[in-house]
Amino acid sequence: MDRPRYAAYQAVAAVNRDDAYANLVLPSILREEGLFGRDAAFATELTYGTLRHLGTLDAILTSAAGRDVQRIDPPVRDALRIGAYQLLHTRVPPHAAVSSTVDLVRMVGQGATGFANAVLREVAACDLDAWVSRLAPPMETDPIGHLALAHSHPQWIVRAFSEALDGDLGETTRLLIEDNERPPVHLCARPGLADPVELADATGGAPGAFSPYAVYLGGGSPGDVAAVADGRAHVQDEGSQLVANALAVAPIDGPDGRWLDLCAGPGGKAGLLGALAAQRDARVTAVEVAEHRARLVEGATRGLPVTVLHTDGRLVGAEPKLPEGHFDRVLVDAPCTGLGSLRRRPESRWRRQPSDLPALTRLQRELLTAGLRAVRPGGVVAYVTCSPHTVETHVTVTEAARRSGASVDFVDARPLLPAGMPGLGDGPTVQLWPHRHGTDAMFLAVLRRG
Repeated sequence: MDRPRYAAYQAVAAVNRDDAYANLVLPSILREEGLFGRDAAFATELTYGTLRHLGTLDAILTSAAGRDVQRIDPPVRDALRIGAYQLLHTRVPPHAAVSSTVDLVRMVGQGATGFANAVLREVAACDLDAWVSRLAPPMETDPIGHLALAHSHPQWIVRAFSEALDGDLGETTRLLIEDNERPPVHLCARPGLADPVELADATGGAPGAFSPYAVYLGGGSPGDVAAVADGRAHVQDEGSQLVANALAVAPIDGPDGRWLDLCAGPGGKAGLLGALAAQRDARVTAVEVAEHRARLVEGATRGLPVTVLHTDGRLVGAEPKLPEGHFDRVLVDAPCTGLGSLRRRPESRWRRQPSDLPALTRLQRELLTAGLRAVRPGGVVAYVTCSPHTVETHVTVTEAARRSGASVDFVDARPLLPAGMPGLGDGPTVQLWPHRHGTDAMFLAVLRRG
């Protein structure tokens, strides 16, 4: 048994069979298989690479097999996906990719070894560019369809990205390419508790390009970093650090001691806000509706001036601990499609559907409206989503501001981000991008209550 390939198979199968998340199931599989170092890295590459390129791999396997990939027995199908990924995206010699996958199929799908061998040899007959040229619609007549197959994203997501980038297909292509790259691990050195330069030196990493608290981890597991283990740092994308810090530095008049994180789970932004609040004699109220996520927030903010409330953030005014007009700064990090973090959660691109949007955008509007009720006159609300979809960003913000009944002014968010940061657009809102900034595609709008 080839243990790295078998570990990758178990992870891919769990994602496709059980709707699991690779970042949650793979570490335990690696431990169970006793994989470390190079073997663990290879299993990780096979897992995430296969999941990122699933759409293109399935189109190629359908052609090579002469039948729809969905008609292939699921265990065999997942093994073939891993084999096709090796053939088309890695330096694994073709004979090794074919023979190891046939061995895997012998374990998980008895009687299908001949079929698997024939399909993989057909896949190996062309390189990736040749397959894309054969199967993708012409760029000239169907650019969205072409980009979707060439870069393994559902068409509706490619279209949403293109619209958010003002129809620039060249930039859309660069975004899709970046979405399929393995992202570095970002750490947040909590202000007052850890120095980012010292943390970078200790981990063999480098200070972040933009966030004053960011560190790019050089390698290894973040759980093995002493500063992470003892709560002086945490894992957090640099874009998430930037939007949380933007709320903390936005100018306000009057008192500045009561901060609110209205959708706090799992606790990364609450942890950063809590560390900043500790330096300014402020306190953070962190709200989370899901009990298990509220416990995560408690763990992430232990030792910081943060009070965790297990309740629904929409209950501002009805919940005694969430009075209206009470808070100086409010973060509404709303639940969203997560289209901005597809680098880190590649399986999400195949699970999300356009039909998810109506319920999500309604929830986003309700939470932002609650945030506008919670903030005092003169205070600020930061609305954040990890999605560039315009329905979740500009449409949600303008509709919530209109429906709130309050006097609301947009604050130009660009000066709240580091000076000289490129590609921030015309304001007043900001959209971050993986291909422009190396961050998740975080959206930020800052509103001041009149």
